[in-house]
Order: sequence, then C-alpha cells, then structure tokens
Amino acid sequence: MRLDGFGLFVNDMAIMVRFYKEVLGFEIKEAEDTVNVYLIKDGTLFMLYGRKDFEKMTDKKYEYCKGLNGHSELALYVDTFNEVDEAFRRAISKGAMPVLCPVTEPWGQRTCYIADPEGNLIEIGSWNKPFESKDN
Repeated sequence: MRLDGFGLFVNDMAIMVRFYKEVLGFEIKEAEDTVNVYLIKDGTLFMLYGRKDFEKMTDKKYEYCKGLNGHSELALYVDTFNEVDEAFRRAISKGAMPVLCPVTEPWGQRTCYIADPEGNLIEIGSWNKPFESKDN
C-alpha cells in the first residue's frame, strides 16, 4: 500500500477550489461543481470532498472544525527564506488569512502560516536549500 494523496472535507466547494487553484497554484483535475474535486500539487493528489455529499454517501453525520482550526496542517516547501516571505505576501494579497508572519525558528527553519477560507492551516517553510526527498 502506498500513499496516493490526501483530502479535506469542505463546506463550500467553489470557494475552496478557487483558493487552492488561484492562491496556491494547485492544478485542478475536473469541474469545481463535482462531489469530489481532485487537485494536483507537485505530483501529489489533493482531494476536496463536499461534506454533505460525503455524509450522504456514507449515511453518517460528522463533526467538523469551525473557524480557524488546529486539526491538521498542509505543509508547502520553498527553496529559500526569501521565497517564504514572498509566498506569504502573495497569498495574503490574494485573500489568505494570515496566521503567523514569516519567522526564522531557533531550529533553523523559516516558516509562516496562513489559513484557507474554511480555517485549515497551511505552513509555508524553507531550510534555505532545495527540497530533498528521502528517496534522493
């Protein structure tokens, strides 16, 4: 078994698709009015599921976080500290909610946090060097 992707359960599909596409540059794989929307970012599948549609499909009710929430985090990497600052400014100018302005942490990582329209946390960080996967 291998990780194929990950997803969020969303309340307003159109707003969330536009955010991930226009603010963060995710590539959309189908129309935004479908039950599940597949987006791709750097070869990783990112799915958005309509909450009501998923509840109908599974015949169950779920509890959801409201407002700014710390339930999970989506982490994005850029190669330089300057790119962290630029990505933060660009995302905020396009409507992302600022959570933590760019800061260089004591452990050497420069990081910042924004939130999507439904309050999910997104980290943008860098170790000031190109990304290296464990496979490289």
